[in-house]
Amino acid sequence: METRRTFNQGLCTWITIDSKDTKEIEQLRETYQISDEMLTYSLDKNERARVEYDPLDHTLLVIYNVAHLEKTNNHYETSPMAFIMKDHHIFSFISEKTNYVVDLMENVLNRDPKQSTASLLFHTLFLISDYYFPNIEEVNSQRVLLNTKLREKTTNKNLLELSDLEIGLVYLVTATKQNVVLLEQIKAQGLFPNFTDKEKEELDDALIEARQAVEMTKLASEILDQLSGTYNNLLNNNLNDTMKILTIWSLLLTIPTIVTGFFGMNMPLPFEHSEIGWIISLFISLGLSVWLIVVLWRRIR
Repeated sequence: METRRTFNQGLCTWITIDSKDTKEIEQLRETYQISDEMLTYSLDKNERARVEYDPLDHTLLVIYNVAHLEKTNNHYETSPMAFIMKDHHIFSFISEKTNYVVDLMENVLNRDPKQSTASLLFHTLFLISDYYFPNIEEVNSQRVLLNTKLREKTTNKNLLELSDLEIGLVYLVTATKQNVVLLEQIKAQGLFPNFTDKEKEELDDALIEARQAVEMTKLASEILDQLSGTYNNLLNNNLNDTMKILTIWSLLLTIPTIVTGFFGMNMPLPFEHSEIGWIISLFISLGLSVWLIVVLWRRIR
């Protein structure tokens, strides 16, 4: 359902629209003459972070990646959220996962009700980037706990949890990188020279915060990749040790089989009439086994 609020002494209007409300979106098209292209980009739930500016009707579209507050399938994900700025109006298109941004914008306006639409947009983007940090900190905390569990016992359950953390960081790293590119592209738009010095400074602040989010997510991802690689190497080494032991045992068990099979043939053989023939065959097996152990030990140590 559409909600609106005026600010900056009634000169500006902030309108919030549910992305699933097709009726309100149609009214938005008719009332404010927003192009179908802009609305299509705004409503696409799979749209990447981007910025579009139409110089003919002075419409700025910003699609920003917003971090989810709750996990999906044991990891954090992100969703694109669209903002359209036109003629002292700013439109925010929310979904179930991004509706908390409305509260952020409310707080921004409560602190400074005289700001412009561009200031409101840049302050909001700054706070959205700031909401990545709790997710990253939680991922780091989970990584430390999971590392402790894996040191005690490397189980499939712990490895799957490690995989979930890696998947979540892929979403966060990709989203934060796209946000930085978006904010940098705003400076290349034709609308940028029209911003005031204060608005340009607020845009720089949002860009700095977005870059910091990128650095934190990249660092967390690199540490997690290193941890995952370490345990993969440990598992491979354990598998190699297991296969090595099994190979040695199979070779050792092969020698008595060959010796006893040789003396079991139905033909004249040495020691076949001796009372201690079986003891002699036993010593032959033991001697060959010891020799094999010495040879293998020299190769694998």
